[in-house]
Amino acid sequence: MKLWAAAALLAIGSASIAQDAASPSNGSLNSRLSGDLVPTHDPVIAREGNIYHVFSTGHGDRLIETRTSPDLVHWTAGDPIFTSLPDWAKQAIPGSNGMWAPDISHVNGRYRLYYSVSTFGSNRSAIGLATSPTLDPKAKNYGWRDEGMVVMSTKDDDYNAIDPNFIIDRTGRHWLTLGSFWTGIKLFELDPKTGKPKDAKAKPFSIARRPAPAGGPAPVEAPFIIDHGGYYWLMVSYDYCCKGVNSTYYTVIGRSKEITGPYLGKDGSPMMEGGGTIFLRADLQEQQRFRGPGHAGWIHDRDGRDYVVYHAYDKQANGAPTLRIAPVQWGADGWPVAQY
Repeated sequence: MKLWAAAALLAIGSASIAQDAASPSNGSLNSRLSGDLVPTHDPVIAREGNIYHVFSTGHGDRLIETRTSPDLVHWTAGDPIFTSLPDWAKQAIPGSNGMWAPDISHVNGRYRLYYSVSTFGSNRSAIGLATSPTLDPKAKNYGWRDEGMVVMSTKDDDYNAIDPNFIIDRTGRHWLTLGSFWTGIKLFELDPKTGKPKDAKAKPFSIARRPAPAGGPAPVEAPFIIDHGGYYWLMVSYDYCCKGVNSTYYTVIGRSKEITGPYLGKDGSPMMEGGGTIFLRADLQEQQRFRGPGHAGWIHDRDGRDYVVYHAYDKQANGAPTLRIAPVQWGADGWPVAQY
């Protein structure tokens, strides 16, 4: 995108930019996304000033991919957060060559980027933490500092320490939810100062699980918790990602009065029993262009609007994982609907 165009968009004002991005008269937001949208896998989104930042899975020497936009529509890829794994991660997870499924938040004057280190199909996995005072690579004080390991799982554990998401509850307690396959989604209480578990020996809370059928696993992963309307809302992805156009990923949501659960779907189905309400899904006939929508993140923008960010696999681009963003409307029944 031309520099003058970016400057003009910034001059419009943050509220009008977001309103235009979500305007039905301009078609869906997803239909107007442009620029560097591929490859985007497991995205999260944040806003600093008038710039939106998306962070996503990276491999090789591009560990955590970055993208920025002034208006949620036009996206430009940036440099990766890291170009090599920290030494602790190389030692803890031999054979890993990526940082997966980041999570971004702003806490105590610094941005916290939680990330996963693992190898495919294994629960020898770890969550790491990096922090920076700003997201702007051009700022004088920009710079990511790795803070080391947060949580690790091994073959002796019944969970998989990937897909982190951080939240502060309404009482001020800090939490990290994570998990993939095995016995599902876990919730750890954190020390607010360190961003690491408050009690290293404490057993995590279980908040979502899909009991495995006789024919094999029933995957659940990619948790994200939102605080809205007196409820905590838990999004998770069901079924399989990472298979291009054959991916069967979809996202469900449930809510709870307590952050520790129980999370229930609109019909009362418990997420500890594979329940929940469908939030993002491609058509069952598999004719839509974008397949397997999932690994959703969320932003409550400063103008009061909510957006869900996720990836889906583009049938017109050999199944490339592609950035997708949709405004969210809260219905009269109190439940969210993604406008995708």
